Amino acid sequence: MAHRSIPGLRTLLTGASSGIGLALARELAAQGAPLILNARRADRLEQLGDELRRRGGQVFLVPGDITQPEVRRAAIDCARREWDGLDCLINNAGVGASGVFSEAEEPRLRRIMEVNFFAPTELTRLALPLLARGRRPLIVNVGSVLAHRAVPRKSEYCASKFALHGFSDALRAELAPAGIDVLLLCPSTTATEFFDQMLEDRGKLPWRKWGSMSSEAVARRAVRAMRRGRHELILSPGGKLLVWFDRWLPGLVNRLVARWG
Repeated sequence: MAHRSIPGLRTLLTGASSGIGLALARELAAQGAPLILNARRADRLEQLGDELRRRGGQVFLVPGDITQPEVRRAAIDCARREWDGLDCLINNAGVGASGVFSEAEEPRLRRIMEVNFFAPTELTRLALPLLARGRRPLIVNVGSVLAHRAVPRKSEYCASKFALHGFSDALRAELAPAGIDVLLLCPSTTATEFFDQMLEDRGKLPWRKWGSMSSEAVARRAVRAMRRGRHELILSPGGKLLVWFDRWLPGLVNRLVARWG
């Protein structure tokens, strides 16, 4: 039986202008969830808002870089002003880079950690009082299968997703007495603009050609996991195999990853 109803689920979603965020916005709106959407690209965000409103959705837009404190405050102020509460926060905005760590410079690491870890944790901190007044409140952190097993040439990205994984597990335990749940969503390679938008692309990533899920498939499964009260979802069969082998045969996986990456 479903643990959470999506119709009426007042949701704040970051990174909504493309990829998984865009698909989540469409899926949630189609199922009757009111939305506050954030993204850096204001023009794309406006287009999405117009699209969803034409279909009958209730949508509010907060454009801007979610790493900026004033943008995070604006998103929370919008939820307080329009709803005086929040049922769901989806920390989806993310960025990556590829390349050997020793050949990179400090700004690459700092930007990835700002977007993928510090922004969602600080937005969560601001959202907690509103979530405490929500209906079956939920935080969804969009991680990665690389939050379970790191690979070469994506060291900073893996570190940021490992950090988000640890934060999610700790926060779930901390917030359980308040009735606020936490879902860690772990996609594998997804057919989005992610690789086109990377900060740097300086490394061969052979697993890119192994196939990917569509962002729409990720969104459908994510919303189903939200509805069912799941705590973690590893989306692809390949991702599940990687996590399983890393848990039970870590030495073998270490050798394979070092060789084939």
